[in-house]
Amino acid sequence: MIFSGNVTTEPNPADEIDYRNLLEEERLLLQQKLTAGGGGVATGGQGTPDASKIASWRGEAKSPTVQAQEALGEVEGALRRLDDGTYGRCEGCGELVAPERLEALPATRNCVKCA
Repeated sequence: MIFSGNVTTEPNPADEIDYRNLLEEERLLLQQKLTAGGGGVATGGQGTPDASKIASWRGEAKSPTVQAQEALGEVEGALRRLDDGTYGRCEGCGELVAPERLEALPATRNCVKCA
Protein backbone atom coordinates (compact mmCIF):
# COMPACT_ATOMS: atom_id res chain seq x y z
CA MET A 1 0.00 0.00 0.00
CA ILE A 2 1.30 3.45 -0.92
CA PHE A 3 0.28 6.58 0.94
CA SER A 4 0.29 9.82 -0.97
CA GLY A 5 -1.15 12.72 0.98
CA ASN A 6 -4.71 11.78 1.83
CA VAL A 7 -4.91 9.26 -1.02
CA THR A 8 -4.09 5.61 -0.50
CA THR A 9 -3.15 3.71 -3.62
CA GLU A 10 -2.46 0.04 -4.03
CA PRO A 11 -0.85 -1.65 -7.00
CA ASN A 12 -3.58 -3.03 -9.20
CA PRO A 13 -2.75 -6.62 -10.20
CA ALA A 14 -5.14 -6.30 -13.15
CA ASP A 15 -2.84 -3.63 -14.58
CA GLU A 16 0.04 -6.08 -14.71
CA ILE A 17 0.27 -8.54 -17.55
CA ASP A 18 1.43 -12.04 -16.68
CA TYR A 19 4.15 -12.24 -19.31
CA ARG A 20 5.47 -15.53 -17.96
CA ASN A 21 2.05 -17.11 -18.47
CA LEU A 22 1.79 -15.69 -22.01
CA LEU A 23 5.23 -17.03 -22.86
CA GLU A 24 4.64 -20.44 -21.32
CA GLU A 25 1.37 -20.78 -23.25
CA GLU A 26 3.15 -19.82 -26.47
CA ARG A 27 5.95 -22.30 -25.73
CA LEU A 28 3.41 -25.08 -25.18
CA LEU A 29 1.64 -24.29 -28.48
CA LEU A 30 4.93 -24.28 -30.37
CA GLN A 31 6.06 -27.53 -28.77
CA GLN A 32 2.73 -29.12 -29.74
CA LYS A 33 3.16 -27.93 -33.32
CA LEU A 34 6.65 -29.38 -33.50
CA THR A 35 5.58 -32.65 -31.89
CA ALA A 36 2.69 -32.98 -34.34
CA GLY A 37 5.26 -33.02 -37.15
CA GLY A 38 5.60 -30.74 -40.12
CA GLY A 39 5.49 -27.66 -37.94
CA GLY A 40 1.88 -28.16 -36.94
CA VAL A 41 0.23 -28.20 -40.33
CA ALA A 42 -3.42 -27.21 -40.05
CA THR A 43 -5.59 -29.72 -41.85
CA GLY A 44 -8.99 -29.43 -43.43
CA GLY A 45 -10.24 -32.59 -41.75
CA GLN A 46 -9.19 -35.08 -44.45
CA GLY A 47 -5.47 -34.85 -43.56
CA THR A 48 -4.76 -32.27 -46.22
CA PRO A 49 -3.32 -28.87 -45.35
CA ASP A 50 -5.83 -26.07 -44.85
CA ALA A 51 -5.97 -23.84 -47.96
CA SER A 52 -5.34 -20.68 -45.93
CA LYS A 53 -2.25 -22.28 -44.38
CA ILE A 54 -0.89 -23.24 -47.79
CA ALA A 55 -1.50 -19.72 -49.08
CA SER A 56 0.36 -18.23 -46.14
CA TRP A 57 3.36 -20.45 -46.85
CA ARG A 58 3.73 -19.32 -50.44
CA GLY A 59 6.49 -16.82 -50.81
CA GLU A 60 8.08 -17.78 -47.48
CA ALA A 61 11.57 -19.24 -47.73
CA LYS A 62 11.52 -21.04 -44.37
CA SER A 63 9.52 -24.16 -43.71
CA PRO A 64 6.84 -24.03 -41.01
CA THR A 65 8.96 -26.38 -38.90
CA VAL A 66 11.96 -24.07 -39.05
CA GLN A 67 9.73 -21.08 -38.24
CA ALA A 68 8.26 -22.90 -35.23
CA GLN A 69 11.74 -23.89 -34.02
CA GLU A 70 12.97 -20.30 -34.30
CA ALA A 71 9.88 -18.97 -32.53
CA LEU A 72 10.35 -21.53 -29.75
CA GLY A 73 13.95 -20.34 -29.34
CA GLU A 74 12.74 -16.74 -29.05
CA VAL A 75 10.14 -17.71 -26.42
CA GLU A 76 12.69 -19.67 -24.40
CA GLY A 77 15.06 -16.69 -24.60
CA ALA A 78 12.31 -14.40 -23.30
CA LEU A 79 11.70 -16.78 -20.38
CA ARG A 80 15.44 -16.66 -19.57
CA ARG A 81 15.30 -12.84 -19.67
CA LEU A 82 12.37 -12.96 -17.24
CA ASP A 83 14.47 -15.11 -14.91
CA ASP A 84 17.53 -12.86 -15.09
CA GLY A 85 15.59 -9.60 -14.80
CA THR A 86 16.27 -8.19 -18.26
CA TYR A 87 12.86 -8.97 -19.80
CA GLY A 88 11.11 -5.89 -21.19
CA ARG A 89 14.33 -3.98 -21.94
CA CYS A 90 15.19 -3.36 -25.55
CA GLU A 91 18.38 -5.16 -26.55
CA GLY A 92 19.07 -2.40 -29.08
CA CYS A 93 18.78 0.80 -27.05
CA GLY A 94 18.22 -0.38 -23.47
CA GLU A 95 14.92 1.46 -23.10
CA LEU A 96 11.79 -0.20 -21.76
CA VAL A 97 9.65 -1.95 -24.36
CA ALA A 98 6.05 -0.69 -24.37
CA PRO A 99 3.70 -3.02 -22.46
CA GLU A 100 1.37 -3.07 -25.49
CA ARG A 101 4.19 -4.44 -27.64
CA LEU A 102 5.11 -7.04 -25.03
CA GLU A 103 1.49 -8.12 -24.77
CA ALA A 104 1.21 -8.49 -28.55
CA LEU A 105 4.68 -10.02 -29.00
CA PRO A 106 5.74 -11.36 -25.60
CA ALA A 107 9.00 -12.83 -26.94
CA THR A 108 10.16 -9.58 -28.55
CA ARG A 109 13.66 -8.38 -27.74
CA ASN A 110 13.36 -4.89 -29.14
CA CYS A 111 11.24 -1.77 -28.87
CA VAL A 112 9.38 -0.49 -31.93
CA LYS A 113 12.19 1.95 -32.83
CA CYS A 114 14.85 -0.77 -32.82
CA ALA A 115 12.77 -3.55 -34.37
